[in-house]
Amino acid sequence: MSSTEQPGRAKRYLLWFLAAVVGVAVVVFAWIVLAPGPTGFAGGRRVALADYHDQDPTGAPPELNGASVVQRGEYLTRAADCMVCHTAKGGAPFAGGVAFVLPFGTLYSTNITPDAETGIGNYSDAEFLSAVHKGLGRGKTRLYPAMPYASYTYMTDADALAIKAYLFSLKPVHAPAPQNTLQFPFNQRALMSIWSALFNSDQRFRPHVERGPVWNRGAYLVEALGHCGECHTPRNLFQALNTRKRFSGTVQAGWRAYNITADRSSGLGAWSDADIAHYLSLGHADGHGTASGPMGEVVDNSLSELTPGDVSAMVAYLRSVPAAATADLPQPNVNPAPSSHAEGVVSKDPLGKAVYEGACASCHGWSGVSPVIPFATLTGARAVNDRTAINVAQVILSGTQRHVAGGAANMPAFAAAYSDAEIASVSNYVTARFGASPSQLTAATIAKMRENSP
Repeated sequence: MSSTEQPGRAKRYLLWFLAAVVGVAVVVFAWIVLAPGPTGFAGGRRVALADYHDQDPTGAPPELNGASVVQRGEYLTRAADCMVCHTAKGGAPFAGGVAFVLPFGTLYSTNITPDAETGIGNYSDAEFLSAVHKGLGRGKTRLYPAMPYASYTYMTDADALAIKAYLFSLKPVHAPAPQNTLQFPFNQRALMSIWSALFNSDQRFRPHVERGPVWNRGAYLVEALGHCGECHTPRNLFQALNTRKRFSGTVQAGWRAYNITADRSSGLGAWSDADIAHYLSLGHADGHGTASGPMGEVVDNSLSELTPGDVSAMVAYLRSVPAAATADLPQPNVNPAPSSHAEGVVSKDPLGKAVYEGACASCHGWSGVSPVIPFATLTGARAVNDRTAINVAQVILSGTQRHVAGGAANMPAFAAAYSDAEIASVSNYVTARFGASPSQLTAATIAKMRENSP
């Protein structure tokens, strides 16, 4: 081969390699962007709402037939869980200021009371719909998808405007939003136009004609109003929902949102319909655990306010979501531990047992079955059967204040009472004694949790 042919061949090889890389990138990009829609797994034919001739799956439930638009809007606002994200701890309802701690900075929720200067008091109907469906604020300002407009886009105009009517009935609160601290380039709102073009369908809910009205009502509540996938679905490379792994669980706001597909080991497949309904409406299901953290807030401020019919519809829809296993979640251990502290797991680190004995055993018991209140039972709980122990550590750090039917279920926060090493040790002891697989938390992990806490 001559010396002049070698550079030519090398150049061709380089071009082929670059073409192959570009080809793979295009395929991966298309695979991500062209993921199925929220109810794509159901198959069959979907139609526009105007062409659906069964019971309307949108709007407020039949119990509110004849109610005013404000009353219907209040119910829909609850179903859409607006209060949790727009009410800071100790702040006025809907006045914003909730911190979303992200890997690239902190984002704060805005004031959605009808204050004309700092809230939404000057929003027209068209501007409000644009914000809800397109992620466009007044003046065409791009909203970040922490506002789940990619899910709310499936909400009907009538329901969105009923929510607006309710919000406008509230007392205006003057509450400027804190300044976001996002790093470049994430602080460039204009980039959200590209994100929205790729991942926001800007389409209203379309019922499946082969499915019944209960299933379609559940789909509307879960996918549009409740936007459950925003927490329970993993994100893709562009931080949009990876609907190919819909509802298989992920970490959000420092807590783990667990698998809610039909998988029997890591999801809801082994739960009865009553179990799921109780968990949604009360935040507790015997033998499966109690909601804390963000999920506890969702139950207390949203799901517990829904009618039994709407909860049943959500159960029917969730039952139909195909199973998707979460590899690191084992089948929960549902057997109580020995009732004596001298029996059971022999901790390699006695510190965890000592902390548990001093702070936990009186409520949770040595067997894991609470002698005080069912909400404190650990046996069978998904959190203690999670070898990452993320939620166990978080609830020890921050406690839980739940408002449940018939009273309250509260656990004090121990962040100030115990060191990082003590909290790591007791978390590991809990998963080893009551769970299916022990965790291996370290003091450094707990320190990081504290650092990332809003």
